[in-house]
Amino acid sequence: MRIVSLIASATEIICALGFEEFLVGCSHECDFPPSVARLPVCTRPRFDVSGSSREIDERVRALRQQSLADDALSVYEVFADRLRELQPTHIVTQTQCEVCAVSLRDVERAAAEMLHSGVSIISLQPNSLPDVWQDICRVASGLGATKAGISLVADLQRRIEKIESRARPLKTRPALAGIEWIDPLMAFGNWTPELVRTAGGSSLFGVAGRHSPPFRFDDLAARDPDVILIAPCGFTIEQALRDLPVLESQPGWEQLRAVRGGRVYVADGNQYFNRPGPRLVETLEILAETLHPEVFQFGHEGNGWVRVPGARQG
Repeated sequence: MRIVSLIASATEIICALGFEEFLVGCSHECDFPPSVARLPVCTRPRFDVSGSSREIDERVRALRQQSLADDALSVYEVFADRLRELQPTHIVTQTQCEVCAVSLRDVERAAAEMLHSGVSIISLQPNSLPDVWQDICRVASGLGATKAGISLVADLQRRIEKIESRARPLKTRPALAGIEWIDPLMAFGNWTPELVRTAGGSSLFGVAGRHSPPFRFDDLAARDPDVILIAPCGFTIEQALRDLPVLESQPGWEQLRAVRGGRVYVADGNQYFNRPGPRLVETLEILAETLHPEVFQFGHEGNGWVRVPGARQG
């Protein structure tokens, strides 16, 4: 068996199922567990991923507009020649978002051009938390390890239930504004609103099972959340903090309840919130810590999330 994973979450799933030794290639974003750094990289973005959220958004929008005119163009490139060299028996990709990762269309084109006909393509589409569990089982089944998939999902669900059972009787459910992109503003979507509810909060703007919706700062001010958690898609904590002045410069920022109460946080969206795999349990732990610090302490502060510097305690 020779597996190529073209999305970071799938790489984590494959390793959690015990198949890391069969991985022969990965995407440019695959970085966990750290041992996968040894693998040949099979993809790259067609745009400059450095810079602010506004700059990245503009580059991606321009590229997608160009792709409408040229159907062969995509946001990401799959190295067909490298796939030919690696000769995988299985390729794991996704259909959930063509902006976030290599798409099924990209892989099918590369496979049609370069690969032997026997390759199995496993495509994931995690729009909600139940979808993530199904995807884990789909990968496991595709690799001939159905029981391992069922066991892994059961273990993850037990960990989630343990947190939910502690959060369920809490009297307060803080209103959380989850920010998945800073400029332009986009809210948490897909699986994250469900995780917010499970952690004992209520999610503003985003709806479970649906893509991240856009919103305006005026909407944020009008809803005046108890907690603001910023975890931009694909951004580390350091990258998100560099973009924070975009929000802090908005008229009325200092008057927001979350700012006055010192409850504005920045989390690692790249490693946790935006990866629909086993570490969504750690994402839930981060949410629980920030929503109910009096109850939950998992030790993620400083690594998985940080308090916004200068936020006043009200």
